[in-house]
Amino acid sequence: MTTLGVSTIDNGITAYANPEISFIYNILTEVNKDVQNEGWHFNTEYHVKLTPDANKNIVIPIKTLRYDIHDSETKVLDVVTRDGKLYDLVNHTNEFTGDIYVDVVTLYSFADLPNPFQRYITYRSAVRAATQLISNPQLVQLLSQQEAKSRAVCMEYETSMGDHTYLGLPHNSNYRTYKPYNVLAR
Repeated sequence: MTTLGVSTIDNGITAYANPEISFIYNILTEVNKDVQNEGWHFNTEYHVKLTPDANKNIVIPIKTLRYDIHDSETKVLDVVTRDGKLYDLVNHTNEFTGDIYVDVVTLYSFADLPNPFQRYITYRSAVRAATQLISNPQLVQLLSQQEAKSRAVCMEYETSMGDHTYLGLPHNSNYRTYKPYNVLAR
C-alpha cells in the first residue's frame, strides 16, 4: 500500500520513498516521546502495584517511559531498569520478594493524546524540522511563537484536569479551606 510516498511492508515496518518524510516522521516520534516523558496528568499513574513473577523479577512494560517508587518519604529502594527488569540499586539485586508501588509515566500513541498535546507536539516538531531543513529564521520564529502558545494551552489543560495542590497533599486527597461564611451558619 502506497500513499503520499509512504509504504508499509507486510511485517508492520513503515518504509518511506522520500527521505524527508522519514526525517519528519522520526522528529514527530522523538518529540512525542520527549513531551510525554515530562509526565502529564493524562499519562501518569500513581501508586501502581507491581508484583514479582515466578523468578522474583519485575518486568517493565515496553511503553513505560519512567517510574519511581511511590512513597519517597519511606524509600528503602532505589530502582532502575536493567535488561528490561526492575533493579534495586540499594540491595544490588533484580529479585523482589514482595509487591512494589510505583508512580508510572506511560507512552501513548499520538492518536490517543488529548488535542492540546497533539497540537503542541505538531508545533514543536515543526520548529525542529524548520530549523534543520529550512534556513529561514523568520519561519522558525513564527513557528516558535505558535509552539509557545500551544505549550501554554497544554499547561492550562494540565492545571484544570490535574487537580494539583501546592500544599503537598498526597494523591487522591483534598483540603477544605477556611470559609468565613460558615461562621454565619451557626
